Amino acid sequence: MTPGEVPVVYWKAIRENDKAFDRLFLYGVQTTKIFCRPSCRSRVPNKKNVRIFTDAKHALAEGFRPCKRCKPDHRQTPNENLVNEICAWIDQHYSQPITLEQLGDVFHTSPYHLQRTFKNDTGETPHVYIRKKRLQEARVLLVQTDTSVTQIGKILGFPNTAYFMTVFKKETSLTPNQYRQQQKNRRGES
Repeated sequence: MTPGEVPVVYWKAIRENDKAFDRLFLYGVQTTKIFCRPSCRSRVPNKKNVRIFTDAKHALAEGFRPCKRCKPDHRQTPNENLVNEICAWIDQHYSQPITLEQLGDVFHTSPYHLQRTFKNDTGETPHVYIRKKRLQEARVLLVQTDTSVTQIGKILGFPNTAYFMTVFKKETSLTPNQYRQQQKNRRGES
């Protein structure tokens, strides 16, 4: 695509720093010879100087160099790496009490920055991610074991049984025991 020939939807993505387009294209600026991801927070370029590339290899072949801010020649941005590391850590420690302050300490960043980065990348807060992980594991334990609801709540790090039951029912519209019975009925057990 020649400079200035930017599809309207791509131009809108560049102007709005739309992360949803990061895997679809990269854009280069003729005057600086730098290429970026659509989500890059750099200054919005003059549209007539913009070139669209399908991947970093094409941009590099045309003589453009990668932006130091958004690192479009890498598969993941530093923030994406951080979020992946946080998710992996949570996946291993979800049964323990986890606070934003603790996550900040583990990942050497402020709780505010961690929460903002996590939410920008995943669309949800770390607290929501932890809750979903615990509920996912609760479903498995309810179906595959005869462990009591109280014990499952403790195993998964819920502060008390009442809170576990409230959260579970809000998510599934069933109590843990109703969910267990429903799954047994589906499998033909009684």
